[in-house]
Amino acid sequence: MTDRGDDVRGTPTRTAVAGEVLPSRTLPISRHDLRRYAEASGDHNPIHLDDDAAQALGLPGVVAHGMLTSALAIGVVADWAGGADHVVATSFRFAGPVVVPADAPARLEVAGTVKKVADDGSTADVALAVTCDGAKVFGKAIVTVSLAG
Repeated sequence: MTDRGDDVRGTPTRTAVAGEVLPSRTLPISRHDLRRYAEASGDHNPIHLDDDAAQALGLPGVVAHGMLTSALAIGVVADWAGGADHVVATSFRFAGPVVVPADAPARLEVAGTVKKVADDGSTADVALAVTCDGAKVFGKAIVTVSLAG
């Protein structure tokens, strides 16, 4: 994406091209992050905090909150687009959990590709490929961003 400068009329000031690849990022998620997110969100579901509770439900261990995982992935696109205020819509389907070991952070791999740019250049749809330990986290992940400054 290129920056064409500020335009006070609200017309597009950035460009994106279908097929453009965003810089990929690896994001760590630790058990400490999960505790902090639980406190901030009020989501104290024990599958996010306690191995025994997660395993009792058939999970391999503690798993990251889905909304935390999606927020981190959205953040990658927001950074590319110029800030969180450029995100106008999201669509996610979860495919698998992000298991967070007790002794090391999980590593969320986030890659994105511009799939579609509006005819007037005002928005772009970015498809994300998000994995953890080689396993898909989302079956579908689309983030729509405004290209206006």
